[in-house]
Amino acid sequence: MAGASVAAGSSGTSRRYPGRTPAVAPAPTGARSAVRGRRYGGAIPTAALLSFRLGGSDGVAVEAAKWRRALEELGFTTYTVAGSGPVDVTLPGLAIDAPEAPSAREVDGAVADADLVVVENLCSLPLNPAAADVVASVLAGRPAVLHHHDLPWQRPQFGGHRPPPDDPRWRHVTINELSRGELAERGIRATTVYNSFAVPTGDGGTPPARDRRSPTAGAVRDALGAGPGDRVVLQPTRALARKNVAGGLAASHHLHATYWLLGPAEDGYGPELDRLVADAPGPVVLGAPGSPDGGGGGGGARGGVGSGAASGAGSGAGVGQVGGVGIEDAYGACDVVALPSTWEGFGNPSVESATHRRPLVVGPYPVARELAAFGFDWFGLDDLDRLDAWLAAPSDALLEHNLAVARAHFSLDGLPGRIAAVLPDLG
Repeated sequence: MAGASVAAGSSGTSRRYPGRTPAVAPAPTGARSAVRGRRYGGAIPTAALLSFRLGGSDGVAVEAAKWRRALEELGFTTYTVAGSGPVDVTLPGLAIDAPEAPSAREVDGAVADADLVVVENLCSLPLNPAAADVVASVLAGRPAVLHHHDLPWQRPQFGGHRPPPDDPRWRHVTINELSRGELAERGIRATTVYNSFAVPTGDGGTPPARDRRSPTAGAVRDALGAGPGDRVVLQPTRALARKNVAGGLAASHHLHATYWLLGPAEDGYGPELDRLVADAPGPVVLGAPGSPDGGGGGGGARGGVGSGAASGAGSGAGVGQVGGVGIEDAYGACDVVALPSTWEGFGNPSVESATHRRPLVVGPYPVARELAAFGFDWFGLDDLDRLDAWLAAPSDALLEHNLAVARAHFSLDGLPGRIAAVLPDLG
């Protein structure tokens, strides 16, 4: 099957990727050994990033985009393959809700140009197990990296599902040590590569403090109905049971703040979200303020309840816009970032709160404890009095401390080197 190809538009496959033509700058000197099994200066290797969906602002797509840029810095030409999203090769059978898995011929044709395939969560979480089985069979014996953002037993509905597939030519990468250890217990050796972030260097790129907001962030606050002395708590996630919207609402009420949930309800959570909002004791904004679908804050016990559409917001939406509001401006407009989740594979807002110089109120999810051990100073859901006092007399020392921790351990600048260390031999 290695030489099979799929013509554009046949068997449900579409391509926007013109073969190997994209030009890629040579890898920096320190990265030349990364492409093992190939003589540097020879043919440029190609990497395909493959998943259910890519190109959006959910956590997996955001991190996959960062990996793509890092691979290009290492000297790879790259392209994307997914069931949905703005990708180079669309293979509908890979999508989460696909009625039928792709054939082995279709998958083989989609990755035929790749010397390396990076599988982003598709073989990790059984959201389309038939497609995962096909992908695993096609990649058997070929260089691949399985990038695990979630594992089956970490979701209650998949508790009895088998571990991810394995092969001697593959490398497994987890985004936290908890998952690495759980794979080891099941006989799969993995390496942890934490999610990475663009961290300001301090040479003029540091986000402004709350009293020095950008004009666009100020305009967002105006749209939220938040005055200069009002507090806004931003939860930049979707609405799902594990995101603990109730915890975010309770924290906002304790802090006398407007609660702003950026992302939409998914997985049938809409009715529960409606109930929580109806019972909320303070102002609530859903989605983008001022969008055609709603949004906008206001006073009163339950005033300002909006219903804006927050298209594409994810667990830590790190790029793009949500309902017309740029994520940078959303962070800039808030006073507190909330991540009250009971489970996250990583939880990008945990580190993004530091890079945007905002305090974080964080829930009891296990990986948060792992990340906090790097030295972050966060506020728990049971520590809101301390946060309330800090907001009354904010100190830059806490924000600068968290920014320094993010810079030391989670900087995007180091991602190419961390990826290089885990790549399989391409020979």
